[in-house]
Amino acid sequence: MPQDSKAAILGRVRAALRTPTSPQVMPPKAALELAESGPARAEAIRRSLPTGGENYEESKALFAEQSAALKTRFVPVPSLQAAGDELARMAAEHGWSRLGAHAGELVTPLAEKLGLETVMTDGGYDPNELERCEVGLTECDALVAQTGSVLVTTRSAGGRALSVLPPHHVVVARKSQLIGALVDAYELLESRYGDAYPSFMTFITGPSRTGDIERILVLGAHGPKELTVLLIEG
Repeated sequence: MPQDSKAAILGRVRAALRTPTSPQVMPPKAALELAESGPARAEAIRRSLPTGGENYEESKALFAEQSAALKTRFVPVPSLQAAGDELARMAAEHGWSRLGAHAGELVTPLAEKLGLETVMTDGGYDPNELERCEVGLTECDALVAQTGSVLVTTRSAGGRALSVLPPHHVVVARKSQLIGALVDAYELLESRYGDAYPSFMTFITGPSRTGDIERILVLGAHGPKELTVLLIEG
């Protein structure tokens, strides 16, 4: 490595070390020492991380802010009917002809209304057929305001592949599924699946991306290039 490049890198490291850490961020060890276990431990971890909002409106605003930074398209809508209208508009705009979906309280009526050729992932299906779908429509376990993430599992999102193979992933969620912090997400997973965890759980934080080559951001490198979240508020 040329000496000039090495000096430049070390200079940026030194400059970063001089930047004060946010007072909201506490070293993990210090946070864990605040409590031994149980709810107090979770609360200590929660207080050591940036806030996820004190109420729904704050969490919604934070999720919108994080989504913009991550290049996630976040669309709050007043009703399931409005979600269907938005999906129809997107289908026309993008020229979708094939949809991947799973059975669900929200997804089933939306997929039926959309009226596209649909690959359902609840039973056996051909992965090649799913790969030919332009869009995958799923539900989720939660939306996390603190990080702008979507929490999905095999049970909430139609298996492992539906949220990964189609190039555009559309997530539909209810208002009650927007939570503040990652700690809340882990507590939700424990309460919902504590006796039998799904085989797959993940946080989707923006479209798939990489910056490995020349530090140039490329979307869609390892999964969907586009991520849209429809939040039904009514």
